[in-house]
Amino acid sequence: MPADYPSIPKCFLDAVDTLANPRAQMYRTLDASKTATWQSISAKEMLRRVAGLSRALGELGIKPGDRVGLFAPNCPEWAIADFAIVGLGAVSVPVYFHESPDRLTYILKDSGSRVVFTSGEEQARKIAECRGQLPELEHVISVAPPADLHGEFLRYEQLIATAGDADIVQYRNRAAEVTGKQLATIIYTSGTTGEPKGVMLSHANLTSNALDSARDLDTLPGDVALSFLPLAHVYERTVDYSYFFRGITVAYIEQTELVSEALLEVHPTTVAAVPRFFEKIYATIVEKGHRVTGLKRALFDWALRVAMQAAPWRAYGKNVSGGVKLRWHIANALVYSKFRAGMGGRIRTFTSGSAPLAVELLEFFWTIGMPIYQGYGLTETSPVVSANTPKANKVGTVGRPIAGVQVKIAEDGEILVKGSCVMQGYYRKPDDTREVLAPDGWLLTGDIGRLDEDGYLIITDRKKELLKTAGGKYVAPAPIENLLKSSPLITNAMVVGDRRKFVSVLVVVNFAGIEAQARKAGREFQTPAQMLSDPWVRDLYTRELERLTASLAQYEKPKRFALLETDFTHANGELTYTMKMKRRVIEERYQDVIARLYADVEEPRPQRTP
Repeated sequence: MPADYPSIPKCFLDAVDTLANPRAQMYRTLDASKTATWQSISAKEMLRRVAGLSRALGELGIKPGDRVGLFAPNCPEWAIADFAIVGLGAVSVPVYFHESPDRLTYILKDSGSRVVFTSGEEQARKIAECRGQLPELEHVISVAPPADLHGEFLRYEQLIATAGDADIVQYRNRAAEVTGKQLATIIYTSGTTGEPKGVMLSHANLTSNALDSARDLDTLPGDVALSFLPLAHVYERTVDYSYFFRGITVAYIEQTELVSEALLEVHPTTVAAVPRFFEKIYATIVEKGHRVTGLKRALFDWALRVAMQAAPWRAYGKNVSGGVKLRWHIANALVYSKFRAGMGGRIRTFTSGSAPLAVELLEFFWTIGMPIYQGYGLTETSPVVSANTPKANKVGTVGRPIAGVQVKIAEDGEILVKGSCVMQGYYRKPDDTREVLAPDGWLLTGDIGRLDEDGYLIITDRKKELLKTAGGKYVAPAPIENLLKSSPLITNAMVVGDRRKFVSVLVVVNFAGIEAQARKAGREFQTPAQMLSDPWVRDLYTRELERLTASLAQYEKPKRFALLETDFTHANGELTYTMKMKRRVIEERYQDVIARLYADVEEPRPQRTP
């Protein structure tokens, strides 16, 4: 049961006191010559800062159960503030660091946050803009606030400046009173529609998940983890807890655009990411390979063919011929080793969550020596429900349920979960809680899936995202989209066609992939628009979609497609901050494009109003 697990500050203090790694955190700075350097914070210094900030919060009147907002990008101060808050028995309320003012205001107001901690000029100015609408917000603590906002903010640097041994003793004493049953955080779901809901997670929810999900992962001296997924989301937060509790140094990236550089600068050994991250890595590898010519291009193409031949062996442990193994070793020495070097050269484990990753991409990464362990979870489960590990892995699944978690499949295929990770409920929303959380503890996930003969979980789709054609056939869009995204011609894809005669697909093109094919055919295009309107390009995509969907049932195959120039983005409101597509938003944005796909086979439909 959750109460059997320790509190978050207890796990943190145990790690500081007993683990050998003296370096807890790393962060990136630019020196006078604009050269990137990485600074370190020791575990003891991190504890000093946590204790100093926790004492300051107590002096501001924060008591157990009070809510404190956390509005900052990934940085050392995020974790320091979090441990300071929960060490008091208070409740942290994380907010995505690029959140809109309206949603920021809603979250802080709904949670009743009395104090908010912030870092970054953009974040400080948003808080200043919203403060007049937040009567319950008493104080703002900011890391290096802009000079013109000084009078409105308490400076973090000043609050921790004099922290010492007495503060650490006080922190230990207060932390000892915090139990696993207590509420630790309220995380507002990003959601694809409707009002965000605050997921209430206890200390035991989070520590059980951080400890049990990492049980089969080895830790070595000098391990470094890269933290770049938003810490406001439970996935990166729980992963980072597991790093701290195991003595792994956490290196923070405040801007995702810098991840490629950071991989080469800190040489991490473990990285948690989402499918979009791996899709982009694969696309970059293919794009770079297509740029070279002559012998180098021939070698690259040969190595990709060898990867396909070796996948049964490298990804599934099956037998292949000695010739395939020999070719793999040659390709590994000449080509795959360069792929790994481009990722820092030390990666032992990638973990992937938040959404399904195409099996073809999993096979590719396993074959080139960068294993990805795919897992499954949701905010309401803290988040990990199941995970593949080095000791038990099956490519194409999301692993077996972790310790302390039970999974069963309902009659309609919905995945039900029970265990130490399941939330306490939705904050101030008892009706919404009752809809998904049964009195006996089983949580309705809203996902469709099955357990295979070995107990590995396979996700089919979101229950609410299943499309139903006019002919009554149910179509799961995610597996089809993952198939399409394995193509070097396709950057992204979204299947449409609910209540229509057949399904179609919106295809975000990969211009580099088209150009590579065009060069082979001796063609040139002056503009992207010219490229997408050219019959040759349309024919290229027609053939590619037919190839990729050959194994699907007829009703699952997209009959028509539209080519889009620009990818879906969070900035445009089309993706959540964990890179999941907001299908309704995308459908509304491209409603005219979708209507044209069906113009000759259906009566005009009423247009949705924004």
